[in-house]
Amino acid sequence: MERREAEAVNSAKVRRPLYAARKKIFPKRASGSFRQFKWIVMAITLGIYYLTPWLRWDRGPFAPDQAVLLDLANRRFYLFFIEIWPQEFYYVAGLLVMAGVGLFLVTSTVGRAWCGYTCPQTVWVDLFLVVERAIEGDRNARMKLDAGPWTARKLVLRVSKHAIWLVIGAATGGAWIFYFADAPTLVGELFTGTAAPIAYITVAVLTATTYTFGGLMREQVCTYMCPWPRIQAAMLDEHSLTVTYNDWRGEPRTRHAKKARAAGRPVGDCVDCNACVAVCPMGIDIRDGQQLECITCALCIDACDVVMDKLGRERGLISYATLSDYNDNMAVATAGGSRPVSPSLVRTADGRFFDKLAHFHIRKFFRPRTYVYTGAWSTIGLVLLYSLLTRDRLAINVLHDRNPQFVTLSDGSIRNGYTVKLLNMIPEPRTIMVTVQGLPGAQMSIVGIGLPADRSFAVPVEPDHLKLVKVFVRQPLKQVASTAQAFIFRVEDRTSFDSNEYTATFNAPEIAR
Repeated sequence: MERREAEAVNSAKVRRPLYAARKKIFPKRASGSFRQFKWIVMAITLGIYYLTPWLRWDRGPFAPDQAVLLDLANRRFYLFFIEIWPQEFYYVAGLLVMAGVGLFLVTSTVGRAWCGYTCPQTVWVDLFLVVERAIEGDRNARMKLDAGPWTARKLVLRVSKHAIWLVIGAATGGAWIFYFADAPTLVGELFTGTAAPIAYITVAVLTATTYTFGGLMREQVCTYMCPWPRIQAAMLDEHSLTVTYNDWRGEPRTRHAKKARAAGRPVGDCVDCNACVAVCPMGIDIRDGQQLECITCALCIDACDVVMDKLGRERGLISYATLSDYNDNMAVATAGGSRPVSPSLVRTADGRFFDKLAHFHIRKFFRPRTYVYTGAWSTIGLVLLYSLLTRDRLAINVLHDRNPQFVTLSDGSIRNGYTVKLLNMIPEPRTIMVTVQGLPGAQMSIVGIGLPADRSFAVPVEPDHLKLVKVFVRQPLKQVASTAQAFIFRVEDRTSFDSNEYTATFNAPEIAR
């Protein structure tokens, strides 16, 4: 009894780690259609990221010629022919909402395709693995190198690998800051040491994060840091495509199929070669079922198909399938006593097979959930497009003087003062006609324009500029109708026919009639 108590006390004193130590993953290079598709996606996404800041777009002599520019200093966003002002930031918000809804739509139909192919973490990890394989070799060579003692060769290989990773990280940070300033100018400033401190800080931060996330942490970012694996579970249903091990066909697995058949034991198509595990960048075994760590990159499908080809068996032991397909195939295999020869073939009650994938797109992709997502995504996009095509490029805003609200002049007329803001939202100079409408007998005068009072004035406005003008409006006393009269400031560009209006108020004292 005393011995047991002592053991209990000693075990309580033993400190156990809160988290399991990371097990290093050495993914083997895969070959196949999905791997080729991932190469294409990686080339396209990295090409867009690194090359976009260098694209030019002619907007005339009064605007920058960088096609995509987030000009925070001047508070402008340029996207080819589109220019977004701060008050139009709802376009950016709308695009972010569209991206979110689009992600829901993609996940509900083809699972975590974003994670497996286009997520920046996935793309940069793939790029870092290319460097690692080129320097240290494929899976077995890297495992042997990692387990071996530190030698001059190992030191050279590791230093070379990490140095290239840091260069990639620096290029990533450098490309990011080029979106916020003229790229050719900024690159010269970076290398001459004349760039703003924030540029160097941003490059340093992004270099560190890219190197750490893509090179050192890798799968841990997806498993522990990213919230999407948890959220995406709510987006999936029985008709969502996921990478699936078809155990109704593969089990019972064995590496000695001939001996098992000779002994009369049932044999599945899986030969337990672990090829699917070796290529997995997340280090999981897809045969254990659906797992949070799986990013559905489908490299295990490529690896398994290669093995099936060598064995002369049908491909698709691991395949993209829905839970509904899986359950149907499992039911057929269990009830019929034999397995369908392909995951897309199902045996009917009379013993015939039919291809479920022949009508998969219509029956699976188009269902109430995808209708809702597609409708929401399309509606937001159409509203943004309509707003973009019909938005005003000439705006006016008026502030009435608060103290005094009106002044009685020597001739008895009443004068009100206004600060008129004229906003020219195109990169070209304009001459704006400012007109007073709806105030009988009223005339206006503009400070700085040495012309007699009138009901209309031409005001020059610089390109992409907000111009403030001081305007005085006066009305003869005998034509004052009330203490507060509504009237209109109308602005018009007679060259482009853009126009806008603002309803203002003309204040006057009480007048005995």
